[in-house]
Amino acid sequence: MQAKIEPMIDALMHYDIETAVAFERLAANEIDGDLRACLEGLATAYRKLAALRAEEMGLPPPNKPSRQVGPMASG
Repeated sequence: MQAKIEPMIDALMHYDIETAVAFERLAANEIDGDLRACLEGLATAYRKLAALRAEEMGLPPPNKPSRQVGPMASG
């Protein structure tokens, strides 16, 4: 049973990373500060979820975003 679960967790982890990247791109182009902060928060949440899934599988955590995401981000 575990052999069937691991590929599903791996697929979900990759989905989480792709979703995080999509939210990061949206945030990078958003001029409204409140909406940008919300989008960055969603990206962070998806990255944390991907890291949890990686930990469950005994894998290294996913790469950090290529740009800073959070209250200190400019744009």
